[in-house]
Amino acid sequence: MTATSTPNITSVFHLSPLIRVTLLSLYIALTVPLPFLSQVTASPIQPQLLWIGISIGFVGLYAVLTERVIVDDQRIQVTYPIWVPKFFRKGWTLPWLDIKELKPRSTGQGGLVYYFLSQDGKAYLLPMRVAGFSRLVKIVETKTGIDTTDVRTLAQPWMYFILLGFTLLLLLVDAWTITTALGMSQT
Repeated sequence: MTATSTPNITSVFHLSPLIRVTLLSLYIALTVPLPFLSQVTASPIQPQLLWIGISIGFVGLYAVLTERVIVDDQRIQVTYPIWVPKFFRKGWTLPWLDIKELKPRSTGQGGLVYYFLSQDGKAYLLPMRVAGFSRLVKIVETKTGIDTTDVRTLAQPWMYFILLGFTLLLLLVDAWTITTALGMSQT
């Protein structure tokens, strides 16, 4: 393994905005109607309790989606903002010189993810949902000397556009559901 030396430049890669917006919108579409339906159906679960749970879940999902990858001349690291508790999402740091290889693993859905294998045998998941993934992969190749020509993203942007489209349709159905529920609760 040979690492190529380049000037010390730090690059930060954030989660793709398309992925962040899609997943947050889907969460809202799936959960927001629940308190309204709880009220209309006289559910034993109070709507206020559902709102609290939905809010906590939203903050938790948003925390996960604040992941960022920082690469510099010495290392690659996955971090989260200071407000995200370490017990909830713990990042990792891996010096370039400790990377032995990049191993593909198939997922249950038939896709491929890649893990960095360190000299001591630990595996670190290559973040694949960041904006600028191809640039990140080129930096990995430059810093480690590992051939990354076959490394592709797990999900293509068109998949998230389709999911976002269906999420927007679901939000329209949610608006109808909430309007109907509010109309029923007033009678």
